[in-house]
Amino acid sequence: MQFQTDYPGAVAAFKGEACFTLDYSRDRLLHCLKQLDAEQIWQRPHPAMNAVGNIVLHVSGNLRQWITVGCDPMESMPDDRDRPAEFAAARDNPVASTPTELADHLRVAVDDAKDIIESLNKDNLLEPRNIQGFDVTGMGAVWHSVSHLEGHAQETIFATRLLLGDAYRFKDQY
Repeated sequence: MQFQTDYPGAVAAFKGEACFTLDYSRDRLLHCLKQLDAEQIWQRPHPAMNAVGNIVLHVSGNLRQWITVGCDPMESMPDDRDRPAEFAAARDNPVASTPTELADHLRVAVDDAKDIIESLNKDNLLEPRNIQGFDVTGMGAVWHSVSHLEGHAQETIFATRLLLGDAYRFKDQY
């Protein structure tokens, strides 16, 4: 299949929207992390469900695998993601990350993903890739991971509201 690739401004617009949404979703997750203590961050609503801390580790791992490593034009980094460990954290490890460590981890994951996105050109975005067993283009990988983060950000807001009830503070601007 041949794609039309000469739409002026489309690459810049796509990259700008992707980076904007990464920042927006990151800020929503950070807003939740600021309101929760270490115990609440690792509290699972049900044994089969994930805690907020697991979600943060999971989206950070996804960003790294799908964008930072998966779309890197230089192909300079290995895919060393341990996805099961993201979900096992706190359950298997009594010394889990603190809210501050999780926030820092998320910030780095988003910043690294944005650096890669900003480095991509139209050819990189249309290049076929295989990430986590899925055949996608660079654009498809970015789209997947950005929307994945956005969905989990909303899930985290819901979980935080359940944990805090009336003590939940809404973010001033959305």
